[in-house]
Amino acid sequence: MKAHYLIAVSVLAAAVGCGSPSGTTAAKDIRLDYAYYNPLSLVVRDQHLLEDRGYNVTWVLSAGSNKANEGLRSKGLDFGSTAGSAALVARANGTPIKIIDVYSRPEWTALVVGRNSTANSVADLKGKKIAVTKGTDPYFFLLQSLATVGLSPADVEIVNLQHADGKTALERGDVDAWSGLDPFMAQTVQQQGSRLLYRNPDFNSYGVLDVREDFSAAHPDVVQSVVNSYEGARKWAKAHPDQLAVLLASQAKVTPSVAQEELQRTALDIPPTPGDPQRTVLTHILPIAVADSDIKSDDAGRGALGTIIEPKYAQHVS
Repeated sequence: MKAHYLIAVSVLAAAVGCGSPSGTTAAKDIRLDYAYYNPLSLVVRDQHLLEDRGYNVTWVLSAGSNKANEGLRSKGLDFGSTAGSAALVARANGTPIKIIDVYSRPEWTALVVGRNSTANSVADLKGKKIAVTKGTDPYFFLLQSLATVGLSPADVEIVNLQHADGKTALERGDVDAWSGLDPFMAQTVQQQGSRLLYRNPDFNSYGVLDVREDFSAAHPDVVQSVVNSYEGARKWAKAHPDQLAVLLASQAKVTPSVAQEELQRTALDIPPTPGDPQRTVLTHILPIAVADSDIKSDDAGRGALGTIIEPKYAQHVS
């Protein structure tokens, strides 16, 4: 009897030890965000791709990269959707996250003015009030745009508002311009006659999926499952663009034409593996973020840039 007991314990211990490739056990409860600026997240959630793999998912809406980073920093999220620039700033400032998947190459931000604005160029914004969400791609888009005409953040009045509130402030005339984010940007153009004053797709950093480093170290099998689900969602989204637009419109509570405009500016048919394209755009943003004190030092920024990208999960999608 005692021998049988010892054998049973040994078998159980061996089974637990073999729970994952790293010798860790799988986590069945995971916390994942979804966001209207991340269409693939909507597909994963709507089609229960992770639940069908046996996971219990707590879904949290991210209103912007800054909110996703807050969730990751507080451990309220295991995975979060951000712009590449926001992920870099977060890691440089002490949030231990890794980029594990590239979900889109979007043109999701531009400088927007109201329908009655007399501004015709970025230079015309000198001394004006501009709404933007700090710590997000629209913020770094704004800084890069100002620099094209020799302006600095000190040359304008930056009003820090969450994306949806920035849209409202523009439409009310409380600010002169807004560094916007889709789908709110497409919405104000179509429904309020607002105008895209300045566009530059190269100033937009990629849409990336981030994971907490402690979580990925403990549960690499779960991280692989999440990335696999994202790539399943990408395959479906590419094959069903009209249904994707219907899903986005329903989830974001926008019209089908607004959803279509956002998706027209969002490239999903891209390599999912993070690497050189993301490093290139982040290398350009890094000195801007340091100069603006969004990143505490150049060394911190370079350290983050050298360690934030983790390609292995996207390289082994099944």
